[in-house]
Amino acid sequence: MTFDSSPVTPGSAAMAAELIHARRTVLPKRLVAPGPDATALHTILQAAGAAPDHGQLLPWRFISVPGEQRAALADLFAGALLERDPGATSDQQATAREKAFRAPTLLLLIVDATCGDPDIDFAERVLSAGCAVQNVLLMATAMGFGSSLTSGKALKSATLRNHLRLSTGEHAVCFVSLGHVASQRTPRRRPSVADYLSVLGSNNDID
Repeated sequence: MTFDSSPVTPGSAAMAAELIHARRTVLPKRLVAPGPDATALHTILQAAGAAPDHGQLLPWRFISVPGEQRAALADLFAGALLERDPGATSDQQATAREKAFRAPTLLLLIVDATCGDPDIDFAERVLSAGCAVQNVLLMATAMGFGSSLTSGKALKSATLRNHLRLSTGEHAVCFVSLGHVASQRTPRRRPSVADYLSVLGSNNDID
């Protein structure tokens, strides 16, 4: 019996391990221009297409927020804050607005809970989106860019959803920020395999 597989080089596993462990979250305020140009961004986003996708639904997509749309996004962030807290101060509104201008490249991840086969549940769609985003982050890292994911209550805002023309079944999940790294915190300790692996039938898992 033979199996088809994508061609790999002898050092692929080591290279993949190096890349995976090199990825770090760099907060948007620590990302500076230049971000990826159009060619680099296309390469980064192309990596998302390699994510697993049960039923080939393509249940996720990205929205790019170019520089000329940042002021509009800032207004949406301030409006979302006022929806939640009508008494928000001008300083709080200014802080909300400022978040729209961080990082030279900004993408928004959207997940569709209803497209295609209704038997493929939302958890699988989110998992596919998560794999797509991880591919984006890894490719950005490989190309020398810093990256981070950010979310927040503004993504639930009716005003923001209307502006983005999201359908009822679509969910704005997180922003992806890309750019060059101006500064970086000390890397956090990452969990060991023992922290997240159990064995079925052992004392620390179900029988």
